[in-house]
Amino acid sequence: MEFAELIKTPRVDNVVLHRPFYPAVEGTLCLTGHHLILSSRQDNTEELWLLHSNIDAIDKRFVGPLGTIIIKCKDFRIIQLDIPGMEECLNIASSIEALSTLDSITLMYPFFYRPMFEVMEDGWHSFLPEQEFELYSSATSEWRLSYVNKEFAVCPSYPPIVIVPKSIDDEALRKVAAFRHGGRFPVLSYYHKKNGMVIMRSGQPLTGTNGRRCKEDEKLINATLRAGKRGYIIDTRSLNVAQQARAKGGGFEQEAHYPQWRRIHKSIERYHILQESLIKLVEACNDQTHNMDRWLGRLEASNWLTHIKEILTTACLAAQCIDREGASILIHGTEGTDSTLQVTSLAQIILEPRSRTIRGFEALIEREWLQAGHPFQQRCAQSAYCNSKQKWESPVFLLFLDCVWQILRQFPCSFEFNENFLIMLFEHAYASQFGTFLGNNESERCKLKLQQKTMSLWSWVNRPGELSKFTNPLFEANNLVIWPSVAPQSLQLWEGIFLRWNRSSKYLDEAYEEMVNIIEYNKELQAKVNVLRRQLAELETEDGMQESP
Repeated sequence: MEFAELIKTPRVDNVVLHRPFYPAVEGTLCLTGHHLILSSRQDNTEELWLLHSNIDAIDKRFVGPLGTIIIKCKDFRIIQLDIPGMEECLNIASSIEALSTLDSITLMYPFFYRPMFEVMEDGWHSFLPEQEFELYSSATSEWRLSYVNKEFAVCPSYPPIVIVPKSIDDEALRKVAAFRHGGRFPVLSYYHKKNGMVIMRSGQPLTGTNGRRCKEDEKLINATLRAGKRGYIIDTRSLNVAQQARAKGGGFEQEAHYPQWRRIHKSIERYHILQESLIKLVEACNDQTHNMDRWLGRLEASNWLTHIKEILTTACLAAQCIDREGASILIHGTEGTDSTLQVTSLAQIILEPRSRTIRGFEALIEREWLQAGHPFQQRCAQSAYCNSKQKWESPVFLLFLDCVWQILRQFPCSFEFNENFLIMLFEHAYASQFGTFLGNNESERCKLKLQQKTMSLWSWVNRPGELSKFTNPLFEANNLVIWPSVAPQSLQLWEGIFLRWNRSSKYLDEAYEEMVNIIEYNKELQAKVNVLRRQLAELETEDGMQESP
């Protein structure tokens, strides 16, 4: 298919652009295969380059011969284009609708993007499972790399290489995979070097109504326990939902077959409930007319902060089991690709200082989201504005980033990255020139040959010039476990995401810059103090030598 077939009118003059925080500007609108571009001949006017894949929905209005297109973006921005001529307006609108809903992944911009920067690091090879395993192998010899899923034959949503107990062979893993939803047998998610406890994750067991069991499954998860120790299974569904799953062939671990494990149910919502919550929240944030009572009522009705609290509470429980109880845990819901990953990754941010560094957090995203099979292509297909909702869209990853922001806000010196880093990840998950978040799992990415045909997001982010934008000036390495408060009073609306197009951040940006300047000046003064101290010590040494007979 040629993009030209979808572009009915490639260019229109005298179009007026209205967007947040900029004065209205008149210019020429151009449509390409992947971008909507508006450029003006006025001096000091920034061009608009908008990826079609960032467009969530469009509305059309007509007043006489003048047409207006309102573009609603996946990053929650709303842009208005005033276009002279009804025919041109209709053509532009239908072209945008066609170009923003392309079915084929290979027609998306990452396959056509060619970087203008020097590639210093191939991000596709920055966080390989073998490298992650090396970090653990120095502390324990009880685990091994398994290549049982090399051709994605055992589990289509797992990577080719996984970490499993050394005492369990690949044949046993195949039997366990047949007993777990989607073939997602228990694998290592995190090893706590302080006490040797682990977090494992999986899909639900397929016990069904007959109470089916699998001896190999029992042996696998028991292999993670120390002698005389108990473990915890954290099920991210309510007991009622887990029991209903048995009627559909799913279920949960029976106490009789897993006597050393205590099962805890912590209900975390998923799918359309989260999507509806996001829609309500964005609607409330965009409505500038309501009074205080109405605003607070709509914020509460969205339930967004309630979902944040549920996820953080479960992550804190998981971290407590590991660090304070000294117990290993297995986490799963139904598939093990959504709420499970939210909990495993947030628990690591609480427990593991490396996950709070830039590269450590990137490794966490790769390991616990991309390689672990979170279906980004499905979950991030639409955002808060699209009317044609599919059942699999859900802001699971955005909720995770919001939870990270809540912890970052409570521990502002413990993270090497800043809020802009989290916002950037949100934007690229929904629309990007990079191939990192394309596809639903490693198997799909392999078939699409993303490593050969697209650029990794990490290749761009990890360049020194870009990293400086995402580095937290307050960062001081903190090797302790950090315990965030999950009390309702401690959780706040993430203004940097949900209010950034409604309210100017000019003064906050100026204050941030002033803070950076003060920190840099403080470092300079500290360096001068150190030099003067050394000089004083040298002078005192010389005086002592002269006074001695």
